[in-house]
Amino acid sequence: MSVDSHFVHKMWQDNELAKMVDGGVPFPMLSDGGGKVGKVYGVYDENAGVEMRGRYIIDPDGVVQAIEILPPPVGRNVDELVRQIQAFQHVRKTGGAEATPSGWRPGKTTLKPGPDLVGKVWEVWKVDEAL
Repeated sequence: MSVDSHFVHKMWQDNELAKMVDGGVPFPMLSDGGGKVGKVYGVYDENAGVEMRGRYIIDPDGVVQAIEILPPPVGRNVDELVRQIQAFQHVRKTGGAEATPSGWRPGKTTLKPGPDLVGKVWEVWKVDEAL
């Protein structure tokens, strides 16, 4: 979503994104003309008429689980976004009985939250590094 019109999104999809991602991005791009949504999330710059680059992971219950705001010159990492979504999905699926350590990927060792974990997280990381 950006303050750009759907015409600008189409040009960006056809002339840029389709050259970076086979077939372009597989989801709709939304226009926030006037920055109404950007104002709600605190990323709209009224003086410049633009929104800072923000990323929000919102769970199926509508709760914001993660936020990342970057200035325009700093690129985002789509792989990290996907990894975080997978981690949130895994934790949700387990009802919070499992947690994902930093850098966790599907198939890697998870953590079992509780008093027994205190001071032992490094042991889980050490096991995954050896794999």
